[in-house]
Amino acid sequence: MGIDSLPAALSVIRPELILAVTALVCLALDLLYKPADKMPCWAVAFFGSLAALASTIASWGTEQEAFSQLVRMDNLSNFFAVIFLMVGLITLCLSDSYVQREGLPAGEYYTLLLISMTGMVFMAQANDLMTVYLGIEIMSIPVYVLVAMMSKSPKSPEAGLKYLLLGGFASAILLFGIALLYGAVGTTQLADILRQAPGALKASDPLFLAGVGLLLVGMGFKVSLVPFHMWTPDAYEGAPTSVTAFMSVAVKAAGFSVLIRVIVLSLSPMAVDWSQIFWWLAVLSMVLGNVVALVQENIKRMLAYSSIAHAGYVLVALTTGTETGIHAALIYLFIYALMNLGAFGVVIAVSREGDQGVEIRDYTGMARKRPLYALAMAVFMFSLAGVPPTAGFIGKFYAFSAAVKAGYVWLAVIGVLMSAVSAYFYLRVLVVMYMKEPEAGAEYSAGPWGAPIGAGVSVSLWVCALSILFLGIWPGWLSHFAQQALQGLTSLL
Repeated sequence: MGIDSLPAALSVIRPELILAVTALVCLALDLLYKPADKMPCWAVAFFGSLAALASTIASWGTEQEAFSQLVRMDNLSNFFAVIFLMVGLITLCLSDSYVQREGLPAGEYYTLLLISMTGMVFMAQANDLMTVYLGIEIMSIPVYVLVAMMSKSPKSPEAGLKYLLLGGFASAILLFGIALLYGAVGTTQLADILRQAPGALKASDPLFLAGVGLLLVGMGFKVSLVPFHMWTPDAYEGAPTSVTAFMSVAVKAAGFSVLIRVIVLSLSPMAVDWSQIFWWLAVLSMVLGNVVALVQENIKRMLAYSSIAHAGYVLVALTTGTETGIHAALIYLFIYALMNLGAFGVVIAVSREGDQGVEIRDYTGMARKRPLYALAMAVFMFSLAGVPPTAGFIGKFYAFSAAVKAGYVWLAVIGVLMSAVSAYFYLRVLVVMYMKEPEAGAEYSAGPWGAPIGAGVSVSLWVCALSILFLGIWPGWLSHFAQQALQGLTSLL
């Protein structure tokens, strides 16, 4: 349904407007307050994100298009917006004391975080390939800066530079793919591409096929699929840990929102072709991500390779090209957000200034010194490994079940085997925490949870851990939430 009036059109992008205005207010506050007093920036960013989340929830069940059909608000876009804003709020809670501890420029940090979230919501609402590209750039450019923001660490600027160069290259490939698609079908509107895809396929149009291929390459970079993953471990290790947490979840979910909207739905007539590519990308991502994670000694790099494997698990569900597969992917992304944010939250809590103490050996005997952190990390590691009754088991169950129902039995078998492999490096962390004595002179800072991290990190860890346990036992409401997100879109499959 189209919208002509400006107020009605602006209501479609209300969450983006709230985030953008909040970012401008944070930028203004950064000029007004001394560097030692940045609390107003954090509070403004938090309540602005909360207002955007409330606006998104209030729009649930509404389907509207605006600005000449460049953006579309529906339940699918709202589902992803809820994930982005939820991740943003938890990241803000993880960031408050961390930003102060590391001496990061708070005003710029929160402003960039909000701008990146704005781009993510635009990506979820994109109804045109040009809107997709603009959303990706609005999301990505602030993240490039955030990755390089910890100037005290030599790894951070290096990680930011690598991410910028490879990200710019991937964006150019994506834009070239969009240009080829436009040359093939004469439009960048997703609805028009859906209508004209059968004709282009029947004629075996090389422009069209090359454009789709380049789109897959560009989006593969954003979601860290093998072989487009090379930036991931270095960027995750070098970035401030709160930024790593945000990247590992929100950027990946944003990439999958585009992949679902553009490839799975808009190019559903050529599902036979892209599903074969997805099959191999999923297998390569699961195998390489899990196998290389086995030998990592740095927990941030371990979780980086783990995130590559989890992108493969999501792709297992999307390979089916069915409603059941998309439903499973949505569930998995929501659960993955909680368990990965929680894991990085523990990393923030137990690390020291300068992101020291992020080697796995630094967790030796932590259960005796800091039992609450160890318990929280145990929940997150079990969930990432897919052990019941955690939510991670539910996510993998839905993903592999969708593959089996669609006839991709071997893909599901490979996924199960790689999950078994992943149990080694996840449970290795638990062995180090619970079955080894603390080393003499091991550093553990003081605080209610074992470190001077403030209440925000503690609350975030409790929320993530309890949510994972709740969803592992009662997953029905999340399944219903994901099912509603697909209303009105399944006719495209």
